[in-house]
Amino acid sequence: MARRTKRLWTDEEKRSICLQTTAPGVSVARVAQRYAMNANLNFKWLRDPRYAPEAPAELDEACFLPVEIVDRPIHDDSEATAGAVPVAGTIEIDAVSGHRLRISGAYDPEALALLSPP
Repeated sequence: MARRTKRLWTDEEKRSICLQTTAPGVSVARVAQRYAMNANLNFKWLRDPRYAPEAPAELDEACFLPVEIVDRPIHDDSEATAGAVPVAGTIEIDAVSGHRLRISGAYDPEALALLSPP
């Protein structure tokens, strides 16, 4: 019977493999397959600050997003909300991902104005 040998990875190899998991559309399991290793080992390395890829600098700072204020919703509602009458005091937030957050009810316009940049 063939005996398994334990693979020893250098710190640089671990960093490189962990960095590959951050690419859009790439799964940790796929990267693990590429190196003939168990995905759990890769997850272990990702939790270790020595090997985990650094977050992009733009995520470290808070930033304001552009906002457009309109009198009525600019999107045609889907079938799920067809026939619903918009409620006065409704705030809709459309994310780039296509998700929509709708908040109905009373809100304080002065408090909202404090959230906007100077």
